[in-house]
Amino acid sequence: MKVISEIGLREFNAWSGAADTQKTIIENNKEDEFDRLIDELYPDGLSDTQLNDILWFESDWCLENVGISEDEDEDEDEDEDEDEL
Repeated sequence: MKVISEIGLREFNAWSGAADTQKTIIENNKEDEFDRLIDELYPDGLSDTQLNDILWFESDWCLENVGISEDEDEDEDEDEDEDEL
């Protein structure tokens, strides 16, 4: 059986390393930009696994294309580390 649905990044259930990229995009309020990017690049859609692999293995590319620099991501990590102290 094949089920096709249209969802945004926020509703996607990412797993493994992709979950970190998803979280970063959402925390930076860039999910709309990411959704548009994926719609543009994959007009016929893509599978859950394909999307997860893009988020996981192409994390830098994903973040760069929605306007999140590595510095912003590192700053968030440092803030989280400080909060844990």
